[in-house]
Amino acid sequence: MTQALAGRIALVTGASRGIGAAVAKRFAAAGAHVVLTARTVGGLEEVDDEILQATGDRATLLPLDLANLDQIDHIGPSLHQRFGRLDVVVGNAAAIGPLSPVGHITAKDWDRIMAVNLTANFRLMRTLDPVLRLSDAGRAIFVTCGVTASVHPYWGAYAASKAGLETLVRAYAGEVTKTKLRVNLLDPGIVATKLRAAGFPLEDAAKLRQPEDVAAGFLDLASSDSDRNGELVRLA
Repeated sequence: MTQALAGRIALVTGASRGIGAAVAKRFAAAGAHVVLTARTVGGLEEVDDEILQATGDRATLLPLDLANLDQIDHIGPSLHQRFGRLDVVVGNAAAIGPLSPVGHITAKDWDRIMAVNLTANFRLMRTLDPVLRLSDAGRAIFVTCGVTASVHPYWGAYAASKAGLETLVRAYAGEVTKTKLRVNLLDPGIVATKLRAAGFPLEDAAKLRQPEDVAAGFLDLASSDSDRNGELVRLA
């Protein structure tokens, strides 16, 4: 594999499994030093071990529940202190919550879905913007999905959170057009993940694309050669 991210510093959220783990391993194989965050310490350590075995280098691990929003504010200053900049961020972590009629969604479930899928990404943008601007080619990628294009009953909270994220990311992208920072949305499509299984429990995951199959799409947007900005990239 070409070292498209050689010497780059890349942060990936939701990196303990699924798409986040696959992207982290792909970035590391492409030469990046990856900073991984997720709630599950054991999962992060497993991904780190795989990266070490494949590349000879360890990742930096930040065990964190993104629903604890105030903790996110420390990430930017910590990265600046350690690395002096950030080159890539992938906002991948998401919560689906219970799928139910809007009138049956509890306030607790609504708050967590919005916190993880929308507000946490806002807090990431705010804390990481200064260190991304210190890169010679900062790249921010936020994961969305097709639920915003064709909203189905019972998916109201999740769809609303992703629609809000898409609007926020497009606004942010418009604000950085005169900088070296580029900000985009990525829809990986239908992929066999734990979140997908929660929404479609009767689906045969073995027949779906696997997380490793979509990691290359993230690599393209993370590259310093990519000048795309404010786009929603859908992986077929």
